[in-house]
Amino acid sequence: MKLFVTLLTALPLLAVDCTTLTSLKLPTTTITAAQTVAAGAFTPPAPGRGPSPFTTLPAFCRVTATLTPSPDSDIKIEVWLPATHWNGKFEAVGNGGWAGNISYPALATALARGYATASTDTGHSTPGGSFALNHPEKLVDFGHRAVHEMTVQAKALIAAFYGNQPSKSYWNGCSTGGRQGLMSAQRYPSDFDGIIAGAPANYMSHLQPWSLWVPMAVHQSEASYIPPAKYPIIHKAVLEACDALDGVRDGVLEDPTRCHFDPKTIECKGADITSCLTPPQVEAARKIYSPMTHPRTGLKLFPALEPGSEMGWTGLAGPQPMGIPVDTFKYMVHANPNWDWKAIDFDKDVAAVEKLFAPIIDAVNPNLSPFFSRGGKLLMYHGWNDQLIAPRNSVDYFDTVRYTLGTAKTLDAMRLYMVPGMGHCNGGDGTGTFDVLGNLERWVEQGQAPDTIQASRTNPARTRPLCQWPKIAVYSGIGSTDDAANFNCKVAP
Repeated sequence: MKLFVTLLTALPLLAVDCTTLTSLKLPTTTITAAQTVAAGAFTPPAPGRGPSPFTTLPAFCRVTATLTPSPDSDIKIEVWLPATHWNGKFEAVGNGGWAGNISYPALATALARGYATASTDTGHSTPGGSFALNHPEKLVDFGHRAVHEMTVQAKALIAAFYGNQPSKSYWNGCSTGGRQGLMSAQRYPSDFDGIIAGAPANYMSHLQPWSLWVPMAVHQSEASYIPPAKYPIIHKAVLEACDALDGVRDGVLEDPTRCHFDPKTIECKGADITSCLTPPQVEAARKIYSPMTHPRTGLKLFPALEPGSEMGWTGLAGPQPMGIPVDTFKYMVHANPNWDWKAIDFDKDVAAVEKLFAPIIDAVNPNLSPFFSRGGKLLMYHGWNDQLIAPRNSVDYFDTVRYTLGTAKTLDAMRLYMVPGMGHCNGGDGTGTFDVLGNLERWVEQGQAPDTIQASRTNPARTRPLCQWPKIAVYSGIGSTDDAANFNCKVAP
């Protein structure tokens, strides 16, 4: 019997021809196209750089649709259905930034693993945040409605195409996609069986002002600006001060929270040269390493960038601030396209963005009981060198869930992995390559909770265990420090 079930999921059990899906009637949904794409024949509307992930794809049924859950909604979705060897499961994939596009590379990755998969532009196709100006319903679509509606209609298309619902449904996203995953767990707990939330931008009402707090630190005056040419000397000083704290000098801080680096140690003794920081630059760096606080109460509003992240500071502390936070206040908070970011008020403007974002965009509710009670599993990860979203934001959320639900109930359904040396969602000097979906599948489908996750990097070749927070990888003292087998996960002393 077990062999029979396995064969069923491996064979193309198609209830209908792909093209007939155009006549399927779904609520608030217009199916605009349904066509079979031959193996290796898909070309995305805007091909990216580097090797194409599409040339090796198997044949699939590509469905495009427009969803209109509100009169002002215009949500585009794509659902890709393997023509053969469907694994019987569904994987929805997330977005980055303000979204505004279908995540084609992520769809390709999911399809290649045998999944039926879906992506949405969240209701707009323009770059930046101008889509929300005088369009409150579109902000709701971006905040949570588009992903939920996509998920509901994608499951209906799967059922129509294969004749049965997916056996398991997963969410996989990082950054905005991480926020979307947490939002699904909090607001729509029955949508997914397992959720991957990487580096989640879930506290948007505080993340966006913090994303201007950092550039304000270096643009307070002309003298306070830290040119990117000085990032390497700050990073080198951090490593000299803290790299050995974890027992291994490898260019990566296993736990940056233990590093108490003071930029004043590299303050210039005389003239301003590349190998030191001027006094105003020292103060700017100190502020980057410090959390955003309320100007009147001193209350912590958002955590800081960590020691070790210096090589990525140009993302927030470069010549100009990121467009995402600027657009937040231009088009959503003040509805004024001419708003000057340097006019931000970290008292009144934070209160205003909280009022707007908290009900529809923030995904910070720690009560995940509805999701957990139906067997849902949540796997979070965040790079310690993240240069765009302060890593301790994920630690803070994890801790609030643990405080709300208790440690035992939390760890039974939720794990957080802090990745040493990794930047925003990927990259960096650490072991930032790991199979997060495979670990989640084994947890959901086989009950094998991932105590550690094997991670790797190349050049130099290295493997390390990713440990569930608050544990870190500790060297045993014997064998190569590039081999994960010589490390154990322990709580730092």
